Amino acid sequence: MNTEAKTVAVVDYGMGNLRSVSQAVQAAAQGTGWTVIVTSRPDEVRAAQRVVLPGQGAMRDCMRELRESGLQESVLEAAASKPLFGVCVGMQMLLNHSAEGDTPGLGLIPGEVIKFDLAGRTQADGSRFKVPQMGWNQVRQVPHGGAVHPVWAGIPDNSYFYFVHSFYARPQSAAHCAGEADYGGVFAAAIARDNIFAAQFHPEKSQDNGIRLLSNWLRWDPAC
Repeated sequence: MNTEAKTVAVVDYGMGNLRSVSQAVQAAAQGTGWTVIVTSRPDEVRAAQRVVLPGQGAMRDCMRELRESGLQESVLEAAASKPLFGVCVGMQMLLNHSAEGDTPGLGLIPGEVIKFDLAGRTQADGSRFKVPQMGWNQVRQVPHGGAVHPVWAGIPDNSYFYFVHSFYARPQSAAHCAGEADYGGVFAAAIARDNIFAAQFHPEKSQDNGIRLLSNWLRWDPAC
């Protein structure tokens, strides 16, 4: 495969943590032959072999900007045919609907996005749960058919990843949950279907584990 045919497009629709996400993907791509671009052009998203959909801020704003930027159709086309990685709100956008602003999502993975309801509840150490969840949390890799998702390869189960979020995904089918975390209750920390993998946590802020996850995704062949 030549260099031109090995492009990862990080989608720039005005709402992602683009600098740190693209730097993390570039770090994961070192020595692999992949070229990482940050793009606001639908034709470049269509031409790329892999696509990263970041997201930061309010779900309603993210969906509006994706639509008005002209990038939504190219992202939907990518999700139908090539490996796509959703990050944080970029993961939430893949589902049907979010309670944040009563916002429709892209409908690529059936499910809802709901807000943490932790008012007045305390953690094991006596401190109150805070919303948003902000900081490190363990992720349990969820096996299906006796195996965990290939993107977890070489990452120990219950490893720590970095989260910042007030809302979380509730996929309709347990088969689409690839990883779980616990914050006042178990929630989906990663979801997957076919050629799509997405994380509620931030790989770009999760140090070695985050880079390893992205590196595995670059090597992952959904057809296998």
